[in-house]
Amino acid sequence: MNPESYTTMAEVRAGVDEIDRQLVALLDQRFAHMRAAARIKPTRAAVRDEPRKAEVIENVRAEAERLGAPADVMAELWDRLVEASIAYEMAAFDSLKG
Repeated sequence: MNPESYTTMAEVRAGVDEIDRQLVALLDQRFAHMRAAARIKPTRAAVRDEPRKAEVIENVRAEAERLGAPADVMAELWDRLVEASIAYEMAAFDSLKG
């Protein structure tokens, strides 16, 4: 996949679809880590960790800047992803330890 070599929208769409499949697989792995965190953390209150959330988002922002990607967009996406991950982890915690 090399977007610079694409000459048709079919190639662009196929490339985007492949990236989306890869992202879903990676996000599935990320959520598996949330399940592990829910199993490991001793209390429900430990699920929300604002300093860690800030660190994760800053790491993403720095990596986006390094790559020349839109850092503000990436940080906003990760803020939403982390919030969704926290909600998922809380539900997993309740399911495991409820």
